[in-house]
Amino acid sequence: RDRLRSRGLGDVYKRQRRRRESYTKGRQNLQMNILFFLTPKSEVAYVEETDTLRQALEKMEHHGYAAVPLLSTEGKYLGTLTDGDVLWGLKELNFPSLYQMEEIPVMQVNRSRDNKPVHVDVDMEGLLEKVSAQNFVPVIDDEKVFIGIITRRDVIHYLAKQCRSREEAAV
Repeated sequence: RDRLRSRGLGDVYKRQRRRRESYTKGRQNLQMNILFFLTPKSEVAYVEETDTLRQALEKMEHHGYAAVPLLSTEGKYLGTLTDGDVLWGLKELNFPSLYQMEEIPVMQVNRSRDNKPVHVDVDMEGLLEKVSAQNFVPVIDDEKVFIGIITRRDVIHYLAKQCRSREEAAV
């Protein structure tokens, strides 16, 4: 967060925290701020463009993820690396050994699809459009720097909780 504040996002966070707090105090509309759902970069497993294929594969295996964000050395979102991309990449490279994968840059793997990012100030409607088609939605700032992800699971859990609350209130 301190790094984000140094990028001028401190005021954005304060503004968004106020919006989130006002929402949780009773507003029941879709103008809720998306940071309510954000998993910050510090808690996200991601791969950097300078990583090797082995590093990427081991990171995905360790965390049990089928897809991870791919970032530049400057922290900008470049795309999404999937387990399918890695598998096809291994096939194209004649299934190298783990030791050989230490010499293969992850950027050498062709990516089939990239999860489309949203800007930190996107409205809920824009988020829902993306999260309905992607397991996670990368969130970027004004400079296209990756600040975290929003998972479909978190949004669905929240919406289910809201439905239960409304049902209980109606009884």
